Amino acid sequence: MMKPQDYITLENQYGAHNYHPIPVVLSRGEGVFVWDVEGKRYYDFLSAYSAVNQGHCHPRIIEALVSQAHKLTLTSRAFYNDQLGLFEKKLHDIFGYDMALPMNTGAEAVETAFKLSRKWGYEIKGIEENKARIIFFESNFHGRTMGAISASTEESSTKGFGPYLPGLVVLPYGDLEAAKEYLTTQKNIASIIIEPIQGEAGVIIPPDGYLKSLSEICKQQNILFIADEIQTGLGRTGKMLACDHYDLKPDVVLLGKAISGGTMPVSVVLANKQVMEVIKPGQHGSTYGGNPLAARVSCVALNVLLDEHLIQNAAAVGGQLTDLLLEIKNDSTGLIKTIRGKGLLQAIEIDDSPESDTAWNICMRMAKDGVLAKPTRGNIIRLAPPLVIDKQQIEESADIIRQVMMLHMSIA
Repeated sequence: MMKPQDYITLENQYGAHNYHPIPVVLSRGEGVFVWDVEGKRYYDFLSAYSAVNQGHCHPRIIEALVSQAHKLTLTSRAFYNDQLGLFEKKLHDIFGYDMALPMNTGAEAVETAFKLSRKWGYEIKGIEENKARIIFFESNFHGRTMGAISASTEESSTKGFGPYLPGLVVLPYGDLEAAKEYLTTQKNIASIIIEPIQGEAGVIIPPDGYLKSLSEICKQQNILFIADEIQTGLGRTGKMLACDHYDLKPDVVLLGKAISGGTMPVSVVLANKQVMEVIKPGQHGSTYGGNPLAARVSCVALNVLLDEHLIQNAAAVGGQLTDLLLEIKNDSTGLIKTIRGKGLLQAIEIDDSPESDTAWNICMRMAKDGVLAKPTRGNIIRLAPPLVIDKQQIEESADIIRQVMMLHMSIA
């Protein structure tokens, strides 16, 4: 019988070393829990980077996956299928946009936004060909493709991969005056692409009024406001979209991750006709994008979010989690710098340098005690459990986190 280290050795020997996982070998999941190959149970406080909002192996989603897989999985977009239109209509009914463009991964949705906004800039706004600029914001994370890393300010994402895509400008996140100065004085700006809450950067919340004012500037300057809601959308922050916290409707919304309930890669770009119809047949697409299996599963995954009131639950227990984490911070004098987040997207920033191993060691101890999380940006622990988690489970998880923090302080 294989032991956990045997599986880790296989990955290390035969797989690319492009990740640094917590050394836990998982084999099963249900709801808020996952189990390792030896049968130990853990609270999952990462949710596959917010892809498992509906909980692991939700029975309704799995039933849809299996039943559709027995009927039809892939046709390509060379033909119509009987599931895609239903999925697109559901997206329209929920989010209010005229049209959807389905892809597979979040990074593909971002790349689609690149192309869509440039083409809109040339054909609708009248920007001179090959002069369009797209605006991004410091500490962003939009994926690992060449386009996405060309807009990144993180050396770990960019070093060694140049030359980078031209026409991208990076502004400070949260600095409204800097954005206003640039957006109102520079020409040829097609769009801004922004995370309403920066996830990978450590759950960075924008200043009050920032996003709304930024959106108004974009409207005045005829610039598309594109919200990357791939991690923050679909109930994660206690609203369907994080933008809903700020009374904001972007021109374009990017969704992914939890749209399939953690079963397969699915993403979509949402926009109204004036924007979306600049893309003509043959100009953009994907063999798997909009496949009937993805469409069927995603319809059910969206239904689960709504039918089971998971968005409201995220708001309620998210507030409970915030309160408990603040108590832990107060009890852990000097260890925790700050607690921040919305809904069930929370962060514990450890009062140590990003180069330190403090957050990593804390996450290792949390895993040993039954809660799985992982550091981001070195000294920040992101907490994002499935939205099905209940109040008792939040309390139990917080107790484990508290015990780990107290232990770390006692031996530090």
